[in-house]
Amino acid sequence: MSKSKQAQTPKKNEVSRIFIGNWRITEMESWDADYFDMEVPAHITIRKDLTGEFQFGLVQGQLDGRVEPNGDATRFEFSWSGFDENDPMTGRGWLQVVGDQAEGRIFIHLGDDSDLKAERMQ
Repeated sequence: MSKSKQAQTPKKNEVSRIFIGNWRITEMESWDADYFDMEVPAHITIRKDLTGEFQFGLVQGQLDGRVEPNGDATRFEFSWSGFDENDPMTGRGWLQVVGDQAEGRIFIHLGDDSDLKAERMQ
C-alpha cells in the first residue's frame, strides 16, 4: 500500500477509540426500563483493549470485541459470557456509534435478543 493511501486510511486503534468508554443503555426492544434498570443502571463498558462488561436487568457479562467494517460504517462486534441470575449464559452482540449515541443488538445464545440504544456517560 502506498504511503499516501496509508495516510488516508484511519488506523484501527483510531477507529476503536470511538467505542471506548462507558455507555448507558437507555432503550431496549425486548425489555422495558423497569427490567433493564432493575438492579443497576443498564450499561456497557468498553476498555482500550476492547474487552469490557455489561449489565441489564439480572443479565451481566464480560465481553471481548473487535472493530469490524459493516457496509459504510464500522461497528464493535463482541462475544460475551456471564450470568442471568445464577444461570451461566453466553452470547454475542454489536454496537455502532455516531457521536455520543450508540445503537446495537445483543443476543443470548439459544435465547432472547434485543435492539438497544445507549448514550456515552461522562
